[in-house]
Parts: sequence; structure tokens; C-alpha cells
Amino acid sequence: MNTLHLQPESVFDFFMQICNIPHGSKNEAQISAFLQNFGKELGYETIADSVGNVLIKKPAYPGFEDRKTIILQGHMDMVCDKRPDVEHDFTKDPIRPYVDGEWLKAQGTTLGADNGIGVAAAMAVLADKSLKHGPVNCLFTIDEETGLTGAEALSPELLQGDILVNLDSEDEGEMFIGCAGGVCNYAEFKHVWTRVAGDMFYMKVDINNLTGGHSGDDINKGRANANKLLNRFLCRVAEKYEFYLCDISGGSLHNAIPRDASAVFAVQSADKEAVRVDFNVFAAEVQDEYAATEPNMRFTLQSTDPVNRAIEPECARRLLKSVHAVFNGVFAMSQDVPGLVETSSNLASLKRTGDSVITVTTSQRSSIESARDNVSDAVRAAFELGGAQVTTKGKYPGWKPNMKSAILKVACETYKELFGTEAKIKAIHAGLECGLFLEKAPHLDMMSFGPTMRGVHSPDERLDIASTERWWRHLLLLLEKAPLK
Repeated sequence: MNTLHLQPESVFDFFMQICNIPHGSKNEAQISAFLQNFGKELGYETIADSVGNVLIKKPAYPGFEDRKTIILQGHMDMVCDKRPDVEHDFTKDPIRPYVDGEWLKAQGTTLGADNGIGVAAAMAVLADKSLKHGPVNCLFTIDEETGLTGAEALSPELLQGDILVNLDSEDEGEMFIGCAGGVCNYAEFKHVWTRVAGDMFYMKVDINNLTGGHSGDDINKGRANANKLLNRFLCRVAEKYEFYLCDISGGSLHNAIPRDASAVFAVQSADKEAVRVDFNVFAAEVQDEYAATEPNMRFTLQSTDPVNRAIEPECARRLLKSVHAVFNGVFAMSQDVPGLVETSSNLASLKRTGDSVITVTTSQRSSIESARDNVSDAVRAAFELGGAQVTTKGKYPGWKPNMKSAILKVACETYKELFGTEAKIKAIHAGLECGLFLEKAPHLDMMSFGPTMRGVHSPDERLDIASTERWWRHLLLLLEKAPLK
């Protein structure tokens, strides 16, 4: 129930229902079953494939049978991230939205408006039998956020329609007609443990509360990467002192700029105060470098209990050197679309994946497949030179813009009719499922649009309430004026 009393009422009603159902990536069974039951209860043909993707088919409003069939598409899953001090189990706890001025936020976690609000809008279209439109098929896919595996596994038979409107964009008034493709590299550093002997002092360093954000859409905004900053400090210590790396971790998601990172290390007791001085200098330097984009970053260095074992020094050296060398950020800007990032890489996470294994995850994006593969190969080379075993996974295509799109023309005309201003036509440096859909069904005419969101893939995620109402009005008029067959 829409307990927040927001407009459009039906859209926010369904969104609140979605918030009550666990739907993190690779945990979509409950939300998939919910959508299947929803379609069947409305009396519509409802199809679920073997992985959990759901298609619900709504017939045309009487008199609108001559319109082309539109597929409204969104993904069921959400990015699960929370603040370090927040207790929340995404496998069972509901998301707790609240209103903060003009924005809808969640208490200490990601909101899941990416792409829960898109799913909710499609449900609202299905539920309202008074809406005037041609045949509408609503397609809900799984696991968009961790590799687009739902779209990849989707049978072409479920792409039944002439036009696909993706509901997964984040700037109201902007019509997206292209996106980046991507790939992930996983570098495994296998090591042996060595005993730490002598008069050693153990320290824990934490870098917290960075801005973070979407590793595609926010990669050009000058935000710091917690993993790179942590590694930068550790390299500095390792160069000057006898140094043992005991543990390291940072980031959690391949598609988010890491906000937090930490490490435990040991130095000679005689060097501890010098290390503290170096740390203070380092923190001051970084805070000055990122004063504009990271006003809330926090650095701490404190003593910790001895652990008496460390990563074998040569392996630790190779790990730190590789992470220091690997590229992070904007690799190239588009030569065709002013202001669009063409190619980028994100040093996403450092995780212990076994007692003697540290895995470094990176993601690369590009609107040009050859450029995507080039930066992926460059990242891979840096890790292989450091002795890591590297696996490349999750490659997916980009979506080439079509300026002659019929649905784009209607979208721009209806936006101007409603609001008196011109819609913006854009491509996005983020992974949408559209490239995979186009591979399976090359005939599809596609566009993507959505309400305004900020801070997606982070606990700062927020949805602009007023933009949601405008976007909903635009969606309804777009459906009403869809192209004829």
C-alpha cells in the first residue's frame, strides 16, 4: 500500500509492494513468482521462462488494435548495498523508503528504484484497463545488475512485439537510444602465508564514506575509488619500511565505484610513529585532491591485535604493484557524441575468496566493442604481469543509436506536447539490456527513458518524486500515440 501518499498513486503503490519483497540480484525467485501471480490474477497471458524472466501480455484497448505492439521492459533485481553501520539482510528484510524533501530515499540501504520504479510503472499499466493503447507486452528480466544474465538467457520468442521501451534510465526528459557494452575481469592472487616474527606493530587502515555511485554513469564525475586510495597508501608504506600485508578488502559490487576499503598490516614497532606521520600527510593530500567530489571521506589508522601471519611478501608486493598500475576511470571520450564517455574501467572490489586467495574484480565498459576489448586486455595484462590468474566473464554488447527510430520521434513529440520543451536525445555510458535484445531481435525499434535518480548502486540512491509523475504522464501519452502497424 502507498503509505507515503505519493503521486502517481498506482505506481508508488506497486513500488512499495516491490520494496517488501527481497529482490537482490540472483535472488529474484520471490519477485518473479509475485509478477507471475499478478499477471494471472489480471487474466492476462503470462509466460515465465526457465531462468525466471516473466512476460505478461495485455490486449489493446478497443479501437487501438491497429497500433504496433510495444514491449515495456524492466529488470526485477536491485543492487544490494548498505552503509557499514546498518544492519540489513537483503535476503529477507524489506527496503524502508522515506521522503526527504523532493526525494524518495531508503533507510541506510540502496532504494532499488533502479529498476523497481520501472517495474512498478509497467505493473500500473497492466492493472489499469481504462488506459488507451495498442497491444502491450510487459517483459521483466532477472539479474541485470550482475551480468545481464536474464536478458542473455531470454528466448527470442519472448521478445514478441515491434517496439521495445526500456524503463531503466535515470534522467527524466532524456530519451536514450544507445548504451555501452561491458565485460568483467577477475584476477586471482594465490599466496602462501608467512609467519610474522620480531618486534612488530599491527595497524588497521580504513578509508570510508566516499561518494561512490554507478561505475558507468558516474565514472566521469571525478569521484575517488576507495580501493585505489587504500592501495596507494599501502604502496607508500611498503616502499619505506619493513612491511607485512595481513589482509585487504574493499568494494563489493562490480558495477559500483567502491566507497569503503580497509587493510591490516604490520611494521617494525620502531617505525609505527613514522607510519602515522606518513598517513596524516597522505590523508591531507587526498582530501585536497578530492575536495570537490569527496567532502565526507574519512581516513582512520589505528592499532589492532596481532595476527602473527601475513601474505608472503613477494606476492603482497606483486598484488599492490598490480593494483597500483591497473587503469581506473575514463579511458576515452566519444568522438561522435560530445560529452559521452566512450570507454572506462572500474577497480570494483578486493576480496578474500579463499584462505589463500585474494580476488580483484574490475569492470570495463565501452560503446565500441573493439575499445571495450582493448581496455579489458590492458587491465588483464597488468594483473598477469603481477602473477595473477585472470578470468574474463560477462561480456555483453552495446546498443548503437538509431536516430531514425519511429518510437523516438513519437517520444519527442509527446514530450513537447506535454511540457512545452524539447526532450534531449542521448546515449548512456552504462549497461542496458537493449544491446542483447537487439542481437536476439534485430527488427526491434528501441528507446529507453525513466524518472530522475541519483546515487544509484549506493546507499545514497534517491528518486525524484516530481519527475516520476511527469515520466508517468509521458509514458501514458506515448502508449496512446504509438505508431500504427
